[in-house]
Amino acid sequence: RYPDAAIDVVDDSFLPYRLIHAKIERLATGFRWCEGPVWFGDMRSLIWSDIPNNRMMRWDEETGAVTEFRKPSGFANGATRDRQGRLLSCEHGSRRISR
Repeated sequence: RYPDAAIDVVDDSFLPYRLIHAKIERLATGFRWCEGPVWFGDMRSLIWSDIPNNRMMRWDEETGAVTEFRKPSGFANGATRDRQGRLLSCEHGSRRISR
């Protein structure tokens, strides 16, 4: 159903960014605390950090499978891609940015 009842706008300044035809979809469960999602369009996958478990996870759009992408991850808690498409991660375990 649209709009998705699971989306609750608590601040009206968010309304211009809300996509009425978007819905919430759970991709995976079983994680304690996740952060830093980054989309890899060329791999059709989403990478994110499972911080307490010291790993990064990967969701594959084609298969729907969730696998470990990197372990240990240095307790990575944020990620992005540089202009060459490489993954950059903020690792709070080693207080560094890795590529």
